[in-house]
Amino acid sequence: MSRVKSKLNKTLVLDIISFVARFYMAFVWITAGLHKINAYMDTSQSITAYKIFTPEFSGYLATIIGPLEIAGGVLLLLGIFLKQSSKVATVVLILFIIGMGQAWARGLNIECGCFGVQPSSTPTAAHFATSIARDFIFIFLTVWTIYRPFKKWAIHA
Repeated sequence: MSRVKSKLNKTLVLDIISFVARFYMAFVWITAGLHKINAYMDTSQSITAYKIFTPEFSGYLATIIGPLEIAGGVLLLLGIFLKQSSKVATVVLILFIIGMGQAWARGLNIECGCFGVQPSSTPTAAHFATSIARDFIFIFLTVWTIYRPFKKWAIHA
C-alpha cells in the first residue's frame, strides 16, 4: 500500500512540474512576443545593437520575432505539438544565449531586449549573466516538456 502511495505521489509531483513547465513557458513566450509587437522600434534597435545582422535584416527580424514568439506560446498553451514546439523553443533559446554571450564577450553595452527595453538601466556583466542563467532555466523547462509533456487539456500532444 505504501509503495503504491509513494508512486502516486511521485507521479503527482512530476505532473505538477510538467504543468508548470508547459504553462509557464507559454506565458513567457506570449509575454515576450507582446512586448516586441508593441515596441517594434525598440525591438529593431535591440537586434541591431547585437551587431550580428544588418539594420535592414534586424528590422525584418523585429517584424517577425514577436508574432513567432506568440505563436509558440499559443502552441504550448493549447497543447498543439508539445514536443515539437518545445524543441523549436529550445533551439531559439540556445540562439538567444549565443547572441547574448557574444555581445557580453565583445563588451557591447546593450540590453537583451527580451521582454522590452528598460531605457533607464545600464547593462552590466551581472545583467548578461542573469539573462543567460534565466534562459538556461527556460531551456530546462522546454527540455522537460520535450521528455515529459503535460498532455492534459492538450489539443494535439
